Amino acid sequence: MVIHKTLGRQLGMTSMALCLTASIASAETFNWAGSTDPQTMDPHAVNSAPVLGFLNNIYEGLVRRNKGMKVEGSLAESWEALGSDGWRFHLRQGVTFHDGSAFTAEDVMFSYERASSEESDVRSWFAPVSEVVVQDDYTIDFLTKAPNPLFPDSIANFMIMDKDWSEANESARPARDAENTATRTTNGTGAFTLQSRNPGVRTVLAPNANWWDDLESNITEAVFTPIGEASTGMAALLSGEIDFIAPIPLQDVPRLKGTPGFKVLEGVEARVLMFGFGHDSDALKYSDETTDTNPFLDARVRQAIYQAINVDALTSRVMRGTAEPVSQLVSKEMRGFSTGLADRLPFDPDASIALLAEAGYPDGFSFGLMCPNDRYINDEAICRATAAMLAQIGVDAKLTSMPVRNYWPELREDNFDMYLLGWSPGTFDAEHPLRFLASTPNAEKKLGSWNFGGFSNARVDELLPLIQTEVDDTVRQALIDEAHKIIQDEVAYVPMYVQPLIWAMKENINLTQRTDNFFILRWVTVN
Repeated sequence: MVIHKTLGRQLGMTSMALCLTASIASAETFNWAGSTDPQTMDPHAVNSAPVLGFLNNIYEGLVRRNKGMKVEGSLAESWEALGSDGWRFHLRQGVTFHDGSAFTAEDVMFSYERASSEESDVRSWFAPVSEVVVQDDYTIDFLTKAPNPLFPDSIANFMIMDKDWSEANESARPARDAENTATRTTNGTGAFTLQSRNPGVRTVLAPNANWWDDLESNITEAVFTPIGEASTGMAALLSGEIDFIAPIPLQDVPRLKGTPGFKVLEGVEARVLMFGFGHDSDALKYSDETTDTNPFLDARVRQAIYQAINVDALTSRVMRGTAEPVSQLVSKEMRGFSTGLADRLPFDPDASIALLAEAGYPDGFSFGLMCPNDRYINDEAICRATAAMLAQIGVDAKLTSMPVRNYWPELREDNFDMYLLGWSPGTFDAEHPLRFLASTPNAEKKLGSWNFGGFSNARVDELLPLIQTEVDDTVRQALIDEAHKIIQDEVAYVPMYVQPLIWAMKENINLTQRTDNFFILRWVTVN
């Protein structure tokens, strides 16, 4: 059966126009703000929470996560394993894109090819895939190189684009570090449509009148404003200019809780904050000393940095007791957390000084520390406090901070000696950071795409495919434990704490806070 997209597009646009006109009289505008503007409207161009979280309101995947973070059907009504060969997805019929074009397996195939291309920032999601086969308009198979029980979970943020629209608008491939039509405009199947976009200033969404699912929200217009300055955001909330903001300054939580007409929603995010090193650089790039060496190539130096950072002080003072120290690249709530490796190395500046001397740096050294200033809660403050701690062992961290829009390109160009990173596993499983952060970067195999420092360990690389395919939980956990131990022993990263969720809103707003920190508009009601 062939679906005629042009006719569907025309009918859909007419229907949407009538519905939107009818709703104007009862419009309920919802104004919300965040510290970070989504870098792009292209769901395959940037693999970051601000982008994926925002675009989950506009685009949809084969599966999605519900309020409790469980995977459920979205554009796929059902799916089943093809033995050990992969997964078959049965697509939802009658779904249309925002311009009225019909959704079919052709769009899923196109989106897979686009998302797994060299230009895509989410291509690592498809490392296990050997082939994708369209069976008919509403059935598609994702074949994997080996049994992959986690595959449906791993593609919860794989968003489907309209093949015809993308090709007609010269957006057949993502533009990660440039612009094309898909970076500025959208055509998804999701609950909300993009009405206007002024990057860094204002983005307006409206409900999709033809959405296939039930919309729980009663808002008819949603206006997003990025506000980088925390005090400005709080002032906007208290004055009534906005209805919701996340996050808010930790020091303002008690005051807002005591202010009539407002409420604070607190939770724990799945995101681990850590420092990474330039493992694959022969020399430091931002040192004051004339040197052709890189101290971070020595695990003793990396351990010295680790033990010089007082994480308890960071969590109690900078994070005001809202963050929980962590020893691994995942928190204890994640599947695959290694309980036997739960203890952090102790804070011990004297041990750090001894390690530096043993490694040949008795007088310390200087290096460049790169940090964002609008991506994580108190990110710049965390980096400043860390720099002060490292100074106590004779190491001079020359801090450079910048907006996240500029930060990711700098990291991808290796413009750092050490850097701050937060990671939330999209599958809520330890396999996720092992694949993205600890695997040797390999574009062909779609591995290590966020391993900016180039950490590489042959045994970790051997363990990953075993972890991905093992179905016995006990055996699988032993493999994960081994990988975690290698990463800890080599001090590949300095994991610090799990970031809190601090959302603030007017008292008449009801919504759902998910642990991935995605803000889902279809669950927002204004009373």
